[in-house]
Amino acid sequence: MDPRAQQLIERLRLEPHPEGGFFREHFRSSGHVRPEDGRGPRAALTAIHFLLAAGQVSRWHAVASEELWTFHEGDPLALVCADPVTLGVEAVTLGRASEGHAPAFAIPAGRWQAAWPTGTFALVSCAVGPGFDFADFRLLGEDPALRARIECGLPRLAHLL
Repeated sequence: MDPRAQQLIERLRLEPHPEGGFFREHFRSSGHVRPEDGRGPRAALTAIHFLLAAGQVSRWHAVASEELWTFHEGDPLALVCADPVTLGVEAVTLGRASEGHAPAFAIPAGRWQAAWPTGTFALVSCAVGPGFDFADFRLLGEDPALRARIECGLPRLAHLL
């Protein structure tokens, strides 16, 4: 692993994430909201630091709330999101704006999303509102029917399962 990536994992006290990579929540608002979709109360906003090292991926997953990815450090991060019905894909490269990359990108609630570093590592933040709760998190690969749809409909992105 890249020495700087290892240093960030230690300094930020990041731990393995179920979707891949390393994370730690660094903000959870004290205010709560009640989402209109019937979920119970959630923190208004949460945020994590998230690091993917070379060879790691953020596997296809969905969150019931909107998520804002913001680039911090390292090499650019390839980020894709797919409509849950049509599987239409939108792709963006997060990185330094000075190098022509998007510094941030918002994923609509309920969209499938996945990511991978284009180099040695990428450090980003992910802010979720209404705030993240693991009850609102799904890994696409755990649903056999959805898995088959990705494997057939998006074979070039099936490695992210």
